[in-house]
Amino acid sequence: MQHILDAIVAEASSEDFANLALPESYRAVTVHKDEVNMFEGIPSKEKDPRKSLHVEDVPLPELGPGEVFVGVMASAINYNTVWTSIFEPVSTFGFLERYGKLSELTKRHDLPYHVVGSDLSGVVLRTGPGVTKWKPGDRVVAHCLSVEMESADGHDDSMMDPEQRIWGFETNFGGLAEVAMVKANQLMPKPEHLTWEEAAAPGLVNSTAYRQLVSKNGGNMKQGDNVLIWGASGGLGGFATQYALNGGATPICVVSNEEKAQIVRNMGAELVINRSEENWKFWNDENTQQNPKEWLRLGKKIRELTGGEDIDIVFEHPGRETFGASVFVTRKGGTITTCASTTGYMHEYDNRYLWMNLKRIVSSHFANYRESWEANRLIAQGKIHPTLSRVYSLDNVGQAALDVHKNLHQGKVGVLALAPEEGLGVKNTELREKHLDKINLFRGI
Repeated sequence: MQHILDAIVAEASSEDFANLALPESYRAVTVHKDEVNMFEGIPSKEKDPRKSLHVEDVPLPELGPGEVFVGVMASAINYNTVWTSIFEPVSTFGFLERYGKLSELTKRHDLPYHVVGSDLSGVVLRTGPGVTKWKPGDRVVAHCLSVEMESADGHDDSMMDPEQRIWGFETNFGGLAEVAMVKANQLMPKPEHLTWEEAAAPGLVNSTAYRQLVSKNGGNMKQGDNVLIWGASGGLGGFATQYALNGGATPICVVSNEEKAQIVRNMGAELVINRSEENWKFWNDENTQQNPKEWLRLGKKIRELTGGEDIDIVFEHPGRETFGASVFVTRKGGTITTCASTTGYMHEYDNRYLWMNLKRIVSSHFANYRESWEANRLIAQGKIHPTLSRVYSLDNVGQAALDVHKNLHQGKVGVLALAPEEGLGVKNTELREKHLDKINLFRGI
């Protein structure tokens, strides 16, 4: 792989990249099919990704039509990698088996190992038949939407494609590796004022936050909206807070401690709720019965901050723990947008507050190519910034995933793949200097 890294650092020509010999194998982060039961009987929070994530050499797959090999300089950790590593809520090998039955080409994904990771920044190494927009040597980032687009269902919104999958989670050959295989319509230009690790970090969470809050397919946020953002300093919430501020809305940021409160204030948010000070108990009896009096207390706190106004849009992702409260505090005719469910998938709420007040629950899952492109464009323009806090080497990816699993991180946790060190890959130094404080906001935390 050294000759590939040398070419990337030297910014070799497209012709030189096209003539580079590709390796027969590459280093990648994997989980193994024969280990899916290794954590059986162990509580979720005690499952250790360091035991299940392997860094090993794997064979380079065959490149198919419409596909691209990318030399990965950096990647990042998302919750889907944590879920994959602890084999919850299901083993991802079921995804690979089903995808493998789709065609002769997709059989390549059904393997006894799964190369994980849904973010990358790097350089195009090879393009498959039919790829015309990208060429070897292009500096790129990738979004994680994998679609086949053979059905009419996806041609208004590709997220509706019946064969929509998340690359590196529901497909193989993901981004936590020295080489990744993606579809050409996953690629976007690398923001050139960012380092490789900074450029890799926004991908999944930035696009997810854009669709969930800004897009007409999600919250359709407008100027002046009051937006309640749970986990406002986290991977998703950090981008939701930026989009609210950038779009003329008013974020009401919920965080868990004063350190995180200061982060969102530094981002420009003024209305901040420290839930450790409020000590809400939305659930009684160990999550078997909710306490509406606590919902009311949250609503009163919000009105204190907003001058008596209620919430237009709730940016929901904790799920079970907070969902009843989110429905309650939303204004009449308002919207609760929901993705993920990090505290539990079985949501409960009092439907009277939804139905009689004409509120809407809008589901949101990642983003289509257009939404991802727009989200990346805002990063490239310096209007939205990465939330990278720490960076690990590929060899220490298990510890990086454990940090995310234990919620010991802020923002996003990056991983170096081919990049030998942090700080490489910047071309637009002028734009970088202009936004350096915002770029580094989460670093050292």
